[in-house]
Amino acid sequence: MDRRQFIKFGSFITVSVASGVGLSACGGSDGAPGSDLALASGAWKFPQSVASGDPRADSIMLWTRAVPSAFDNVAVATGSDTAIRLIVTTTDNSAALGSNAALSGATVADVKLPLQVQYDNTVRHKLTGLSAATTYYYQFIAGDNRSNVGRFKTAPAADADVAQLQFVYMTCQDWSVNHWGAMTSIAAEQLDFIVHLGDYIYETVGEDFQLGAVESRHDALVLPDGVYKNGSSGAKYANTVNDYRYLYKKYRTDARLQALHERFAFIAIWDDHEFTDDAWQDAETYDGSFNADGSDLHQPARRRSANQAWFEYMPADVTLDGANTTFQNIKIYRDFQFGKLMQLVMTDERLYRADHIIPESSINPATGKPLGRIGSRYLVPQDLFNSVEAQKMAGAKSIGLDPLTTATMLGNTQRQWWMDKMKAATATWKLWGNEVSLLRMGLNGVDAIATLLALNAVTTVATSVGTAAASTGGNFAVAGAIVAGVTAGASSAVAQAAAVAIATKAAGGAAADAQAAAGVAAGLTAAQAAIAVATFGKVAAAAAAGQSGAALAAVAGQTIAFGYIKPEVQANKANSAFVAASGKKDALSAFFTKFLLNCDQWDGYNSERKALMAHLKTNNIGNVVAMTGDIHSFFAGTVNDDFDATGGGTPVMVDLVSAGISSDSFFSYLRDAASTLGDIGTLVSYPVAVPVTGLGTVNLNFNLLDYTMGKAAPTVASLAEQTRVQLRGALAAKGVPESQLEATTGAVLAGLQANSDFNTSLLTLAQQLSALGNNPWLKHLNTDAQGYTLVTLTPGKMTAQFRQVNKLVGTTAPATIVARTTTATVTAGTPAVTIS
Repeated sequence: MDRRQFIKFGSFITVSVASGVGLSACGGSDGAPGSDLALASGAWKFPQSVASGDPRADSIMLWTRAVPSAFDNVAVATGSDTAIRLIVTTTDNSAALGSNAALSGATVADVKLPLQVQYDNTVRHKLTGLSAATTYYYQFIAGDNRSNVGRFKTAPAADADVAQLQFVYMTCQDWSVNHWGAMTSIAAEQLDFIVHLGDYIYETVGEDFQLGAVESRHDALVLPDGVYKNGSSGAKYANTVNDYRYLYKKYRTDARLQALHERFAFIAIWDDHEFTDDAWQDAETYDGSFNADGSDLHQPARRRSANQAWFEYMPADVTLDGANTTFQNIKIYRDFQFGKLMQLVMTDERLYRADHIIPESSINPATGKPLGRIGSRYLVPQDLFNSVEAQKMAGAKSIGLDPLTTATMLGNTQRQWWMDKMKAATATWKLWGNEVSLLRMGLNGVDAIATLLALNAVTTVATSVGTAAASTGGNFAVAGAIVAGVTAGASSAVAQAAAVAIATKAAGGAAADAQAAAGVAAGLTAAQAAIAVATFGKVAAAAAAGQSGAALAAVAGQTIAFGYIKPEVQANKANSAFVAASGKKDALSAFFTKFLLNCDQWDGYNSERKALMAHLKTNNIGNVVAMTGDIHSFFAGTVNDDFDATGGGTPVMVDLVSAGISSDSFFSYLRDAASTLGDIGTLVSYPVAVPVTGLGTVNLNFNLLDYTMGKAAPTVASLAEQTRVQLRGALAAKGVPESQLEATTGAVLAGLQANSDFNTSLLTLAQQLSALGNNPWLKHLNTDAQGYTLVTLTPGKMTAQFRQVNKLVGTTAPATIVARTTTATVTAGTPAVTIS
């Protein structure tokens, strides 16, 4: 074999050219690594199985790891270098998938490959000279043993007409919580390839979010060199190359993940947990982990270790530059062509990004301590963010730099590469493998607090109406008008006189404006009269419809609360009389502003996002869809040119966000964080106690975050359906056998809809939060889910099926894996998404 057939890259990546006949083992004349190594002999094993990645029309990257059979599956490799064989064929060996049966058929490659201890006995081999749109089968042989059979499909030729592509994108597979049943479901799909959007591993062990229920087949992780996050106990994080290697090895021992790699080529990027949570460049951002001067702790050696382990264990067609002594010694952003149908652009949104616009190390003037996550990455005041981002960009410009240099997610070089790729793309669809969401996720704190205070007042006001009704001969309409006037600031005497005047006018058939005029004549202000008339009318109509007693008082309470209290708080904010009366003015005052929920994603790099959208819009680049992970939720919506413009700007592209395979949901994180914020926590979660015959009480934390963020107002039935997966999981945790779960869940949900706390209090709360109108560009939200996304792509449309999975049953993955499927459809030529 000559150098054209077998080339070395950094003594690790090897390359050979396939042919129609088997290739002989490499000789020593070309000096390639492994050419002078004897083939391994004796008993060997492949504890992490095999994998393929980066399918192109003429090439593939193939991977395995082999160790002697007596060796521990996840220990660091020791001993001497040796060599193994790789054989590849186009003969259909699908029946052998999942086994180490001998590969049958004529070979198109038979290659001798080095197995080097310095790379933990991993092998990365690029096979070129392949045929486009062709399915191949491969197998490695070490000594007396064969690996499991692997399969991959090459991409179509760049000029090929492609009728359809089908693939899955997935993300966030934490070993330490929940289950990996979703992988079983994915393995059964008919796919061309898999896109992995990062968080393939989690660098921490024993972190708070990793202490929930987990399937028994996932035992506890033990980092060989891990460092405690705080003090000398509790959670640890990966710190050395052996730590990161251990995580990849351990994760890849799961047979379900192995099955995915054996069956489909992966196109993978990383997110943050392949290095450290919410990473930027080589900086660690754990709360409390700052330098003495308060700056973020930079860890170039740790970053390089993370880079190396990812490079060794991910079958990606990239190179690691061993001569580069910086932490930016690897480039993983790259693109793929799938005929005339799709251009796939994969970006790296961690290695080059600038610090978060408001650094975690910024001092909170109220405490004199660093902000940490809250206020820097999460729940960031939008005006403050805009001001600081503008200052940073102006500072960069003042010293001759691109203004985005200090406010970038991609870095200047990668940003220009992205723009060039999008502009030059000739395929119908331009898909973007994007790590963190492009969708604006904002919250108007003024409206939210006004809504919560109004909700909290409903019961009190309704009780007052009930009391007043006793003195009006049971006339709840008049009682409601009286309480409305008093709530709006009138004296009791004036409110009573005005209520009688309003009732008299109403009895005579007068219109609402005439009733209001009577109220003003009796001493009310115009605003007081307006709410008194509105309350009188609503209660009178409810009484005419057959309601009575407490139900009428509740109608009055809701009308007064949302017709007067809410707008009064919205108008006067912290100076509202109702804020003062709540006794929580100091606690609430900081929330009377607009917030960005998550500035670790593109909301935290807003000006660069606008620059990218302007590039697409100016150059008429259409059919751009981002496939996103990271946030452990399903979202679908449009990415607009300027979310801060009137009406939220103009849609330019679409972002489809997939929930994590197993990681705890975005809702669960915010629920726990918000539980310490008193009334504010109601924006996220509402406790519901559900009595279940024979089981006692099942306690649920109902997800209100979706409605706060913009989900459409629910009905009682849709509200109940929303909690089906959580309820099913809670019943399973109570010991209900899986064979009975569906029936029991259905019965409990039917009873839940008849529960007044559910069908009145919770329903009203969800409807009011939905009415806040936050984030109208979000067309689908499910922030409490695990799962994956199945894409079917044709020239006319992109269909993305969000597959939500059921929760654990005891300590095992559910037999019924997929709980529900929600379909997002993007039609070619239109930057919009429809949901079904």
